[in-house]
Amino acid sequence: MDDFLKKFFPSVYERKQHAIEDNYCKYDNQYLQLFTSSLYLAALLSSFVASSVCEKFGRKPTIFVASLFFLAGAGLSSGAQYLWMLIIGRVLLGCGVGFGNEAVPLFLSEIAPVQHRGAVNILFQLFVTIGILIANLVNYGTSKSHPNGWRISLGLAGTPALVLFIGSLIIPETPSSLIEHGKEGKGLKALKQIRGVDDVDAEFKQIQSACEIAREVKNPFKNIMKRSSIPPLVIAVLMQVFQQFTGINAIMFYAPVLFQTVGFKNDASLLSSVITGLVNVISTLVSVYAVDKIGRRKLLLQACVQMFISQVAIGLILILKLSATGTLSKPLAIIVVCLVCLYVMSFAWSWGPLGWLIPSETFPLETRTAGFAFAVSSNMLFTFLIAQAFLSMLCHMKAGIFFFFAAWIIIMGLFVVKLLPETKNVPIDLMAENVWKKHPVWSKFMD
Repeated sequence: MDDFLKKFFPSVYERKQHAIEDNYCKYDNQYLQLFTSSLYLAALLSSFVASSVCEKFGRKPTIFVASLFFLAGAGLSSGAQYLWMLIIGRVLLGCGVGFGNEAVPLFLSEIAPVQHRGAVNILFQLFVTIGILIANLVNYGTSKSHPNGWRISLGLAGTPALVLFIGSLIIPETPSSLIEHGKEGKGLKALKQIRGVDDVDAEFKQIQSACEIAREVKNPFKNIMKRSSIPPLVIAVLMQVFQQFTGINAIMFYAPVLFQTVGFKNDASLLSSVITGLVNVISTLVSVYAVDKIGRRKLLLQACVQMFISQVAIGLILILKLSATGTLSKPLAIIVVCLVCLYVMSFAWSWGPLGWLIPSETFPLETRTAGFAFAVSSNMLFTFLIAQAFLSMLCHMKAGIFFFFAAWIIIMGLFVVKLLPETKNVPIDLMAENVWKKHPVWSKFMD
């Protein structure tokens, strides 16, 4: 928004006004990128603290702390008078992301029945996509509110933070966490409450057995480096790296910038972002339905093909038809938006939700919080790197940036074929026996 740029990034605003400025470079500003990426650097560092909180105090208190960070970050961001206040607000929001991303997927995986674990866990990603859509709608609605529309946008982040705060007081702790902390009576009661039946003896004993093993591990971060922990750790980290190198965050963060580059005006570019956000939500619903029926691997491989075609097509159109100071014709600009939607669609039913689901379900209980902390921190590290670098990459690589991400998608497909096991319908505490020990590559690492 121009009012936002005038106050905090005047040099970017001035550059934006010059029509002869290179399309690909008018937003290239390290401070503007830092505003976006500082959130993810904070999330990276806070995820390890969140892991300890999650381990010592449980999933429910960790979610409560996340809500407090979100509330504080939204308040400071919307009331910012100086750039440093804005950045600190983003850092607080980043801490909320670190704590929330650590606790919520674990919470969902531990309370979900095995036959619906994929669908339940993907609800996390579904509501992330709904949040993105609402954020785009809010930005579109406040873009004409001068001069404080941006304050309304950032301040309204306090609304979902408040919902999370209230929710964290209502939800139960997971049976696994209660039993792990020696509260077996409460754990049994919580399990019966969550399942809605009294006959939970088999599952209760399975959780007890996993907790007994977990209690023997005094330092989960040290244990995660053992040979038998390498398979789930490598899978967890690579899923996060590849999720970011699809290029999804580059496109979703900077969709208005991208659409302005190809010729849309400011309001139209924000509206185009709303369209991609809507596609994101609907496609994630597909994943909720399909993940426990089709399986994880097939969804990931199908998406690799669709994302590759979309990225290459966008790159070719921009190379052939978009000059540094011109715009695309309206039909071509609409085709680019449609290709972006095809790309977002495939990501939203595959690498988006499964990037969180698979790491949350593959670690044994004794290393689950530590292992998932590595997954969260890896995601935030590469989100930070992409967010910090994207506008500069767009400036220097121009349309070639889409071929850069397309090359990574080929590598991702090979990773799924060779190294990623199918985890559909496997109980979360039987992964070692039923998955890792039977895999042609990873079985060599198991005791």
